[in-house]
Amino acid sequence: MKNLRSIALALALALAAPLVQAQLVGTFDDGKCDDCSRCSKQCAMKQGEVVVGAARTDLYVPKLKGKRVALLSNQTGMVGDKHVLDIMLEQGVNVVAIFSPEHGFRGKADAGEHVSSSVDEATGIPIFSLYGGGNPMSKKENMDLFDIIVIDIQDVGLRFYTYYVTMINAMDAAITHGKEFMVLDRPNPNGMYVDGPILDMSLKSGVGRLPITTVHGLTLGEIALMAMGEGWLKDGKQLPLTVVPCDNYTRSTRYRLPIAPSPNLPNMLSVYLYPSICYFEGTPVSLGRGTDWPFQVYGHPEMKNHSFSFTPTSRFGAKNPPQLGNLCYGTDLHNMSEEDVIARGLDLTYVIDAYRSTSLGEKFFNAFFDKLMGRTDIKQMIMDGKSAEEIKATWADDVARFKQQRAPYLIYPEF
Repeated sequence: MKNLRSIALALALALAAPLVQAQLVGTFDDGKCDDCSRCSKQCAMKQGEVVVGAARTDLYVPKLKGKRVALLSNQTGMVGDKHVLDIMLEQGVNVVAIFSPEHGFRGKADAGEHVSSSVDEATGIPIFSLYGGGNPMSKKENMDLFDIIVIDIQDVGLRFYTYYVTMINAMDAAITHGKEFMVLDRPNPNGMYVDGPILDMSLKSGVGRLPITTVHGLTLGEIALMAMGEGWLKDGKQLPLTVVPCDNYTRSTRYRLPIAPSPNLPNMLSVYLYPSICYFEGTPVSLGRGTDWPFQVYGHPEMKNHSFSFTPTSRFGAKNPPQLGNLCYGTDLHNMSEEDVIARGLDLTYVIDAYRSTSLGEKFFNAFFDKLMGRTDIKQMIMDGKSAEEIKATWADDVARFKQQRAPYLIYPEF
């Protein structure tokens, strides 16, 4: 394992070296372009634009030629106005199957909603839903259809956001069935910091798969490298892995998502508040699902000491939201400064406020709260009256340890 880590560190520094069975294709560009006549990116570098992995067809299409490809993607797999599926087909890549994650291939389903397998109307390619109540990757007849799984999906950088879990499950399936794996990398919009406790693996679930901090600061490509390097994949095994990195992206880049990654993360403020507001999923408090401001407000019928109010309704992306039809009193965050939210990091102030503003006691929390938190002791600290600052201090060592552990797998510089 130490040998793999040392090779990965050399990879991060050289940005071109092979990683045992893993390979980072191409190099990270520093943004400088000396000869526009030879620039294949149409001077995107000079304009300061991030080039996502899916746009770098010269790096990955040659590796896919002659192979049967399964694409794991959704509505976020876009390069400009073209979906990566259409780009691959135009380039002559033989895409034979599509796997869709939570929310479906077109991103229209509610969180956790079962989505049936189907056929892509535009291409006739079969779509196997990973949220259809079964696991199509467990069936040999499905896995025999292709040689390599390619993932292109926009993650938001949280341990409880399910897209990285889907990727790890797909990597495990690739190991089981002897398939190759490729990540077309995309920026992490919350990649500028690390925060929260490392997951207690006794709480491993669909919203927490790896022993990583809540806000991990990694791209999916980096998570894939780290999962293999740390022996977190099935039986500690490895697989033929290729990561196609972004260009002109650093950990300080404020990358604005061109497409909502899921129905209830409609804008960048919701993405930045998500690390702090998602914990309400483990309580009876509404976090704004079924309103115009999901993940940007919170409230409960008992919180009458707050002047702001809202009533969740059934709507697209929130068919049966918590506190449906109930008048909730609470806090409006949708006018907060994005930079202020980022500066606060993972902030339990909101959960503490809601807990103290209701009379529910320990019934305020359900079992899902611990899974989201990644620890079982945080709810007791809240009930004991600990402040958000005191609780954050309890995971400071986790943050420092994880930053050191992840260092060999980082592809992108800090600035």
